[in-house]
Amino acid sequence: MKRGYAILHALALALFVCFLGSTQASARAALVITVDSGIGPATTEYVRRGLEAAAERKAALVILRMNTPGGLDSATRDIVRLILASPVPVAAFVAPSGARAASAGTYILYASHLAAMAPATNLGAATPVRIGGGQNPGAGKEGEKKEPAGGDAMERKTINDSVAWIRGLAQLHGRNADWAERAVREGVSLTATEAAKLGVIEIIAVDTGDLLRQADGRGVQVGSEQLTLSTANLELEPYDPDWRLRILSAIANPNIAYILLIAGVYGLIFEILSPGTMIPGALGGVFLLVGLYALNLLDVNVAGGLLLLLGIAFMAAEALTPAFGIFGVAGVLAFIAGSIFLFRDAPPELTLSPWMIASATALTAGIFAWAAATGLRQWRKPVVSGDAEYANARGSVLDWAGGEGRVHFHGETWRARSASKFATGDNVRILRREGLTLIVEPAVATTGNGDLHAV
Repeated sequence: MKRGYAILHALALALFVCFLGSTQASARAALVITVDSGIGPATTEYVRRGLEAAAERKAALVILRMNTPGGLDSATRDIVRLILASPVPVAAFVAPSGARAASAGTYILYASHLAAMAPATNLGAATPVRIGGGQNPGAGKEGEKKEPAGGDAMERKTINDSVAWIRGLAQLHGRNADWAERAVREGVSLTATEAAKLGVIEIIAVDTGDLLRQADGRGVQVGSEQLTLSTANLELEPYDPDWRLRILSAIANPNIAYILLIAGVYGLIFEILSPGTMIPGALGGVFLLVGLYALNLLDVNVAGGLLLLLGIAFMAAEALTPAFGIFGVAGVLAFIAGSIFLFRDAPPELTLSPWMIASATALTAGIFAWAAATGLRQWRKPVVSGDAEYANARGSVLDWAGGEGRVHFHGETWRARSASKFATGDNVRILRREGLTLIVEPAVATTGNGDLHAV
């Protein structure tokens, strides 16, 4: 019994020692988060989980390695808030050589506790993007601060809000606030060397190892505390996204979300047109729900979404009830307009590709045109069932007496009645059916073999 307790105590002590060792190892590590694409909802989730992991592991530093063309304003603000609230110091590092931290990347770099760039990199061009392109208010030639004389009030508010935001971030970490304002108003950019000279960044580093060596001993403001970094012997621990983040990153792409939405609507329409098929309806439902979830992650214009659905509804109406092309043309125009305006306030990297819009429009219009043509062909075919089948059809007389007799029609023998007289083998034209009796008259032409023909 005593021996068993001794073994348990030894195991508990060993686990405690391992726990202390792992904690100490994590505290002497730098977690590396890599952002190598546009800033979107998936990026926000990735950075959030990375910062949480760094805090749980008690890492000494987080290196946010960036190469980004920009991104959504909402996602950028979320990442900035996460960095400012992080208990672990964050070093933004624009790398490798040739990388950039444009637009949203500039705000994130200014929000970080330590700012670094690799040689031959650049940052800036932080002017908010406006839907439809065009020159932004306050944008002039480089070196010339130009305020809008008139312009749209909402655009001026957006610019002034962004200026105040980035100046606040610059003042928080003692960086060049005047150049930050120029990056927003004029869209200017800087190389790594120029950024170091102007006090925009603190370090120019060749790689992450060089960054750790130069960061050692520097003081940073983390929340309300002034910390001195000890990074000389830190181990680098890459933080890679798991499979859920990879899927989220894929479906949060506007082009993928658009494809899922259109595929889902197609599947449901095909299931309605061909009930009982099951597969199109099931897949369509799944695609539609995933597409709607992806749209919920993105900044979607409700009017654009409604126009998109209205265009599909018009084209479906043209296929089901041909209206001489009126619904079809209106549907195509609404579909194109909805696709263009579906995603709002997004940079070019996070908007729908024009080729995607053109392809989806052509495919949708082609599908519904084919459906309309198929329906029209079916409508023009002669009726082969019901009472309409008998009108103007032909049969041959088997026997006749007085005003009644028997007629061979459609492989069957029918009782017939007529005011005319017939001989065996004569062809008759059926006028209508009354109960189980056919009303007939002499046919204009005969075939001699009693086959059924329409007049």
